[in-house]
Parts: sequence; C-alpha cells; structure tokens
Amino acid sequence: MITYDRLFIGGSWVEPSSPELLDIASPHDQSVVGRVAQAQPADIDRAVAAARASFDKGEWRLTPPAERIAVLRRFNALREESAEKIAHLISLENGSAGWFTRAGQPGLTRQANAYLKAAEEFAWEETLVPSDPASPVRSVVRREAVGVVAAVIPWNSPFSSATSKIIPSLLAGNSVVLKVSPENSLSMGFLAELLEQVGLPEGVISVLPADRETSEYLVSHQDVDKIAFTGSTRAGRRIAAIAGEQLKRVSLELGGKSAAIILPDADVQKAVAGLKFGSLLNNGESCIAQTRILAPREKYEEVVAALKELVESLKVGDPNDPDTFIGPMIRPDQQERVRNYIQLGIEEGARLVTGGPHIPEGLEKGNYVTPTVFADVDNSMRIAQEEIFGPVLVVIAYDDEDDAVRIANDSEYGLSGGVWSADEAHALEVARRVRTGTVTINGASVAFDGPFGGFKASGIGREYGAVGLGTYTEYKTITVAA
Repeated sequence: MITYDRLFIGGSWVEPSSPELLDIASPHDQSVVGRVAQAQPADIDRAVAAARASFDKGEWRLTPPAERIAVLRRFNALREESAEKIAHLISLENGSAGWFTRAGQPGLTRQANAYLKAAEEFAWEETLVPSDPASPVRSVVRREAVGVVAAVIPWNSPFSSATSKIIPSLLAGNSVVLKVSPENSLSMGFLAELLEQVGLPEGVISVLPADRETSEYLVSHQDVDKIAFTGSTRAGRRIAAIAGEQLKRVSLELGGKSAAIILPDADVQKAVAGLKFGSLLNNGESCIAQTRILAPREKYEEVVAALKELVESLKVGDPNDPDTFIGPMIRPDQQERVRNYIQLGIEEGARLVTGGPHIPEGLEKGNYVTPTVFADVDNSMRIAQEEIFGPVLVVIAYDDEDDAVRIANDSEYGLSGGVWSADEAHALEVARRVRTGTVTINGASVAFDGPFGGFKASGIGREYGAVGLGTYTEYKTITVAA
C-alpha cells in the first residue's frame, strides 16, 4: 500500500486542507493499491501564491540558462535511475501493460534531451542586424519567462505529459503548478519526490492531484499567466474560453481520431505488424493512436483478415504479466464507455470482425474490454468520427489516393496519422496532404526534436524541442539609439 498523506506545494510536503485520502483502485482487480491526499481550492491558492512569489522574486527566473539546464539535467538523470519504479507505478494505477510503461522510459529520456539541447542553443537574447543600415536604432530581442504556468495533464501517459510541460517551463525560468489526475496520484507523487531532490528554489514547483472542479479553479486563477493543457477536446474548449476571457497564454494538446493510410504498394503484413503499436499502444488509451485504418479496395479483405489475426493474437490481462499486450481500462466508466461504442458500431451497421461488447472471460473483476475490429465502416459513422480511447479499430475502404486523403482529412481532429508504402518518397507526398500535426511513415516513432501538436480540434500550439520551449517564453524587444 502506497500512501501520500501530504501535498507537494512550492517544493515542500505540507498538510492538505482536507484530511480525507482518496483510495486508488487497481484497474486489474479493484483492490486498493494506494491512498493519497487530493488538493482543494485552498491548496491551489497556496501553490499559486508560492509560484507567484517565487517568480516575482526572480531567484529562478534570473538564474542563468546554463544553470537552469544543469538542474533539469540532474532531474533527468534521477528519472532515468528510477525508470523501473516509474514503469511499475504507472502500470499499477493506470492498468497500462508493462511492455508499454517500460518501453516509454527511453522516450522520456529522448524528450528531455531534446528540450535540453534546445535550451543550450536557444536565442535567449540576440541583437538584430538592422534591415536599413541607416536606421537610428538597433534592436535587442530577449526571450523571457511567461510567469506562473498552470500545467494540467491527463491520466493516460502521466510522466510523458508532465515532463513535456514542466521541463520546458522550468528551463525558461517559469514557476509551475502541475495539476495531475487523481488516478495518477502514485506516479505523480513519486515525480514530486524526484523534483524535491534537484535543487529548485522555494515556490518554483508544485505537484497537485485534484479533480476537474479544482482544475478549473486553477486555470481560472488570476495569478496564473499561462495554461498548458493536455486532455479532451471538450475540456480544451472550456479552458480556451477561460484563457480568452482572461487573456492568458494557452497551449492545448487535445484529442485525435487518426488515420493510417495503407497504400496499394504497401506490404500488408508489415503494415499491420506496425499498427500493433501505432494503433493499440497503451491499451488504445492514446490520443495519437491510429484507429481509422484506410485500406485500398483491392486489398481490403486482406487488410481486414490481417488485423483480425493480429488482434486475436494479443494477450489481454494482468498488466504485470510479461505476455500481456493489452491491460484494463483505467476506470469502470471508461470500460463502459468503450463497450458502449462497440455496441454502437454494431447498431450503426458495421461488420464486427472480431471482439465485441462482452468482457473477456476470467477478467470480470477488472476494467477489461475485448479488443475489437470493425469492417465495412463508413467514415460518417460515429465509431469513425468520435474518439473512443480504447482498443477498437475501424477499417475503411478507399477508391484511390485522393479518396484516401479525403477520408483521412474528413475529421474534426488533426493530431496524428500514418502512411504505409514501399515507396518512401511517394509516402512523403501523401503525408504532406494529410491535415494533421504529425504523420509517421511506415511506423516511425514520434521525434522529440520536432514540434508536436494538432490541427483543428486537436489543439493549439506545439510541444517538444525548440518550438515547445519557445511557448513558455515571451518576446521582449529593447531598442537602443545608434
């Protein structure tokens, strides 16, 4: 049993305003695996006040970038040393299969290293060469911290979401209040323990698990200067409205319903083997999952058959079992949501190839669903348009390449996608036509040096690398008489 009965506010563990602890239930069997304090509005006030005071005092904000980089490098090293424990905690509270939580640890290192490299090369201050040699002034352009950052993250990939925000925020000199989901109270409690060790000044960082109402209280707080949010599009719209009303800076990484285009020249078996990871990672609870599979009519049944074989080969069960590929959904309501979508697909007239709304035999105590593939899906169906957030794939036929691109773009979302082809140059041509923030070719992983984010209802702004670092800064131009 893991217990966190205090809250991490401003770099210290303090008594919460409410003594009640939340039970953290295992998604596998509903056993209680932890009890954790949850933040209330009074705790938010305390964290924001600490962040405001630390930022205005300027101890961290005015620390030279090289020294800030050194502190975050220490944090990254501590996290690397604890990779196995982090993977275990996420599986314990989220139900994510062990293969996924362990495989994600090197990605956290690459993400951090990309930010650190960007910070080392960042133009924190530069003098511009006048466009007019006769100009009576010269311009000095600075990149300065935004202020107090409210970073709000979802439950599905807690460490990745957290570090994608706190690392660039801190590198830029901001003070941060990280609001995490109650479900992630264990792994995020451990994140706070790591942050406690790296030597940040008092007040610079807080890590608070809290519910949605308390989250809205945070992002609405008058002393917050920027909101960085990852989560559902619905919540993102609400946060954007609050930010707009208060003129806060805001970046949003939201939902997705990404398409994988299998071109006619692609090797179907290789493509489907790659989609095992591109479409079903993290139990399907991933915003970048490519859950709309677009197949050419001449190879349609071949693709459907290959996906059926793949999905039926995957072991569903205990996340701690090394043979498990798909674990349980995080909560009973999420399990019910996915099962309802499967039933909806049947009612909409899609062909149920494998799976269904039933709970896998022997796993009735947990939040399990049966991985499902639908064929004969029209892109207008709700199962093709709405984010299900579970192991449910829909296969859509297309007539030609233009039709494939049209279907891929016929979505309110635009976060990710993929193209599969034997001709890399041609795959790039197709990828350029897909209206999403990220497109992978032949199963390539996401790169952390380039910007990551979405078009359309998938968000505003970008994370990762130099672009992501820049979103936590403000431009200041100082003009000097020549």
